Amino acid sequence: MHSTSLRRISCVAIVAASILVGQTVTFGSSSRLKDIASLQGVASVPLVGYGLVVGLNKTGDKRQTIFSSQTLANMLSRFGLLVSGEEMKVENIAAVLVTAELAPYHRAGARVDIVASSIGDARSLQGGTLLPTSLKGPSGEMVALAQGPLSLGGFGGGSGANSVQVNHLTVGRVPGGGIVQTTLPGQMPTGDSVTFALHEPDFTTAKSVAQAINDYLGGSAARVNDPGSVTVMVPAKFKNLLPEMMAELEILSVETDVVARVVINERTGTVVVGGAVRVGPAAVAHGNLSVRVTTHLTASQPLPYSKGETVIVPNQSVDVREGNAKLVTLDDGTTLDGVVSALNALGASPRDIIAIVQALKAAGALKAEIVIL
Repeated sequence: MHSTSLRRISCVAIVAASILVGQTVTFGSSSRLKDIASLQGVASVPLVGYGLVVGLNKTGDKRQTIFSSQTLANMLSRFGLLVSGEEMKVENIAAVLVTAELAPYHRAGARVDIVASSIGDARSLQGGTLLPTSLKGPSGEMVALAQGPLSLGGFGGGSGANSVQVNHLTVGRVPGGGIVQTTLPGQMPTGDSVTFALHEPDFTTAKSVAQAINDYLGGSAARVNDPGSVTVMVPAKFKNLLPEMMAELEILSVETDVVARVVINERTGTVVVGGAVRVGPAAVAHGNLSVRVTTHLTASQPLPYSKGETVIVPNQSVDVREGNAKLVTLDDGTTLDGVVSALNALGASPRDIIAIVQALKAAGALKAEIVIL
């Protein structure tokens, strides 16, 4: 018998780095206007409701979740079955909150996707069916009706220590499971102008949007208000044909610009490096130090007839190993491909890359915004 404790420390050393200055690089891509902006003042409406999922295989709410049984009792009373919620003991139902998002111009009869999330102690919603559930808007009015079989994108089986689970089992979706019952006010803007709100505010992108619209409509119909909005004066020929103008403008190709970003998720070890990322001249050394402490448990037996006791004696051994450090240089203005190639040459894992990126930023060699999720 033995127990092992492993502690691994990744060491990243920045040997030499210099700041990249005096260099302006513009990177972007072409996108449709409808993909980067939307009409200001027109937004989706969140919907929420409380419902019941049935048909579970003994993976539903237990006795400590009393509101699911009360909900079932109230539903059965509508069918003439009077049963007290306290007297019920069922495990194939689960109380859920149902959410959806209603697009601005959805009309009665349209279908929306819904999400059902367990709010009790159910172990899984696998195989369940959502009973008809009213979805309400922010003002409390009933807007849609949701129902249907849940799709979880995973599965589970077994119990206790002999069980297997793939993905999350207490949240399910019903594609197209919500039917809009009430049309919410969502008319087209009126007046002599409309305003586009950029999904990601940026001065360069806003200027490109105004330029693309002016090239199409002619003159100076569009102007930049700020990094997040562009106002368009409606031409005379579109005064009463605003939907037609929007249909023509939203397919315009716009040159967009992006901020250089490196996105890091330390929980999952995910690193995403944007295409506009540049680094200054730098040399990076990467190595690792492993400290392994191993404990072997041996039994010390007493001599015969000595009236002694058997004692467990721990024998510990410490092993320290340091990997061979590698030195990789990054030239001035190294692109994304160069950064990836250099990090791969180091044999760096995602966790090590996170540390290297943060160290490059601290040294002033990385000219990009680091976003930690």
